[in-house]
Amino acid sequence: MRFVGVIPARYASSRLPGKPLAEVAGKPLIQWVYEQARKACCLQQVIVATDDERISDSVRSWGGEVMMTRSDHLSGTDRVAEVAQAVQAEAFLNLQCDEPQIAPETICCVCECLEQDPDVDVSTARVPILDLESANDPHAVKVVVDSQNRALYFSRSRIPYSQDNELYCFKHLGIYAYRRSFLLALSQERSTLERLEKLEQLRWLENGVRIHVATVKEDSIGVDTREDLERVRSLLENTAKVKLSSQGKGR
Repeated sequence: MRFVGVIPARYASSRLPGKPLAEVAGKPLIQWVYEQARKACCLQQVIVATDDERISDSVRSWGGEVMMTRSDHLSGTDRVAEVAQAVQAEAFLNLQCDEPQIAPETICCVCECLEQDPDVDVSTARVPILDLESANDPHAVKVVVDSQNRALYFSRSRIPYSQDNELYCFKHLGIYAYRRSFLLALSQERSTLERLEKLEQLRWLENGVRIHVATVKEDSIGVDTREDLERVRSLLENTAKVKLSSQGKGR
């Protein structure tokens, strides 16, 4: 199965304008994501999909592939669907432009799920939540699955709720693989649950779409606020220093 990775990127952001081009350890944020995607052997091609010339120019300057898309898309999936109309592939992977540490192993796991489960149109990933603060954080989307690891529901609330205060929650990672046929038939009309929770995947569930959810080992830190950006900068700058130090010792 041919998989094309797509990184939807907008310049506008209510909490952090210009986020994809924010400098992190010497590179724009989106370049970190692109380079992680290129490490995933399951992806035959990686494309940044944007409606902003500043992002397009940046991507081309460091050798990335970019496609200009419409400015009226309501979600990243809608932008990926436009790419699917122009690019021939059996499946497309949607990568968030603000998750610079997404693991290549997670990318391949999500792609493999779509290959191995022919009855689903979408696959995604989750990681265990290990603390109550994250379980109760509305910015950390939670997901529950059935016995076949297919999504039952996504929520910003803590699900499932335990009266005994037992911690059994999984954080949903914002990565999706879709069959091309699903993207081309995607409804643009927002559903009731989607509107209430501000989660586009609920539109799919309400319309009977089966979503396979893989459990993976590595979490992925998203950048939504200035504080998130500073935290990611610190992590990646330290990683770069350790790498340079180890290279120096090896000489």
